[in-house]
Amino acid sequence: MTHRSTARASLQAVLFDMDGTLVDTERLWWEAVEEVAGGLGHVLTGADQPHVLGRPVEYTAAWLAGATGAPREATAAELHRQFADRVRTGIVPRPGAGELLLALARERVPTALVTASPRAVADTVLEALGADRFAVSVTADDTRRTKPAPDPYLAACRALGVDPAACVAVEDTQTGVTSAESAGCAVLAVPSLAPIAPAAGRTVIGSLEGVSPARLRAMVAPGELRVMSWNLWLGGTQVDGYREKQLKAITGTGADVVGLQETNGTAARELADALGWYHHQAGDNLGVISRHPITARFGDPDVGFYGGTGVRIELDGGQRVDVWSAHLDCAPYGPYEARFDGLPEADLIAHESGRLARMREILRRIDDTGDASVPVVLTGDFNVPSHLDWPEVAWPVTRAAEEAGLRDSYREAHPDPVRDPGHTWSPVHAEHEDGSGRPEPQDRIDFVLHRGLTVLDSRTLVGGAPRPWPDVEDNEWPSDHAAVVTDFALPGGE
Repeated sequence: MTHRSTARASLQAVLFDMDGTLVDTERLWWEAVEEVAGGLGHVLTGADQPHVLGRPVEYTAAWLAGATGAPREATAAELHRQFADRVRTGIVPRPGAGELLLALARERVPTALVTASPRAVADTVLEALGADRFAVSVTADDTRRTKPAPDPYLAACRALGVDPAACVAVEDTQTGVTSAESAGCAVLAVPSLAPIAPAAGRTVIGSLEGVSPARLRAMVAPGELRVMSWNLWLGGTQVDGYREKQLKAITGTGADVVGLQETNGTAARELADALGWYHHQAGDNLGVISRHPITARFGDPDVGFYGGTGVRIELDGGQRVDVWSAHLDCAPYGPYEARFDGLPEADLIAHESGRLARMREILRRIDDTGDASVPVVLTGDFNVPSHLDWPEVAWPVTRAAEEAGLRDSYREAHPDPVRDPGHTWSPVHAEHEDGSGRPEPQDRIDFVLHRGLTVLDSRTLVGGAPRPWPDVEDNEWPSDHAAVVTDFALPGGE
């Protein structure tokens, strides 16, 4: 089963706020208001943000007039002048904005500009960005009500002929978020000056860098869940700039939840904080991060380097899914014993006793959660091949998971291991580390298993063209494992 869900192709348009989202004008607007307010004897503070950020000129002018007694129309005119002067001389695109617009154009996803700024200011910005990048632009002059009312986003959707529920709005203020959500759009929030809290149907991230059309499609696909399993390789510390590279990889996949191994103690929390997600860190090695709320945590919170940990996440509409991350012992390693030492099947299986015992303990903990109605996903680096890939060896660890009712999502999507081997070990080890020059056995040892879901697609992922060990510090891909990414349909959602 290798088809993509029709719902995942249903992103009809992306609707961009302008100020603070595509261009760094929120600070210019704040400076303009600060200048005008100061001239009227009012000093701006953080308490004034709701009256300034994301607000049209007329609103802020009326608020300033009320606070200072100044004439409203004259105040509005001065705000226009101060802001326009700054826009003409100080406009700066936000990080990642240009790249995302180009990617959407390549995939022929329509885009619109939806702003609370007046037409004169918007046209100045459009000229700098390239007006041909947007099929439609809606400004404060084009609707009776502007943000936080839904009117601007509804007007953009009508002009494009699209359903708001099939659109993603990209915003940087709570005012804009309220407008887009009131119109029925999914929202990708990229806060500029004031924080925005995560919420159902809303994703909060720190930057547009690394955001892809696939990531936006995932936001409007109801009844689906995209799961990623990734061994971070000692937290990523073998590669320069690893945290930014990890974030780019995760956001590029459009994953909803990621099972992590080798977190180096802090990666789950730091990645989740940067993404505006939820997280669970167990011990120094295991974690789960999720864009959806985590409502329960399972397993030993102080689990050692090897073991398993799990969470329960709650999706929009109340659907619950349990997601586990597991890391099994790295030695003895069966492919070495088979390829280098020539051990027969019986000995290979006998040497799996430690990993098998650990897997059975994880499976027992999964069953001990006590709610068989909740679908389960088990991600992880098992450090052992699958019995579905090696016809000559009945590897017992993956067989035990299968006997517990867990299915291998990658092998469901790609049943032929010869045509689609799906190797995850290792993108940076072409030769064995002992210096002998022997080829490193390549194998599939990272998994996304499941129970109670339907596989739509599954793939392995490696970014860029990693250089081999030990010259890895400049690699774009900050791991020695490939990741596994699987799209699931939720019960009743296919």
